Amino acid sequence: MQRLKTRAQFQAVLAGATISRTAHFALHRTGLDTQLQPANPGPESMTSQALFAVMEPWVGALIPKRWAKRAVTRNAIKRQIYAVSSALEPGLTPAAHVVRLRSAFDRAKFPSASSEALKQAVRSELQQLFARAAK
Repeated sequence: MQRLKTRAQFQAVLAGATISRTAHFALHRTGLDTQLQPANPGPESMTSQALFAVMEPWVGALIPKRWAKRAVTRNAIKRQIYAVSSALEPGLTPAAHVVRLRSAFDRAKFPSASSEALKQAVRSELQQLFARAAK
């Protein structure tokens, strides 16, 4: 499994379809065919290279500060996204996927920035997200 790294990769996937949603997350997916970007940005550049070099699942996490204020929380959520996606890798299609946080977790229910309860809630919701996408 590959991770999305560049802004162009994230933009290409987010321009694709939203294939599943849960209360806090949305999963976006796009195919890997014909996705090209300029090799050297600039007016004189005529060459292009593929955004996604290999035909295997690509995963990216998009966790805005708006919905997770603390860096500890954002990092914990990203770790859970990558852990769940790597566990489910055999069932993923060779496409580019972005998991996007679309609403905040209740701070009254999860007062700690990185508690086990928060991690379990995130993990279970991510499993639901990928299960809905597989249907």
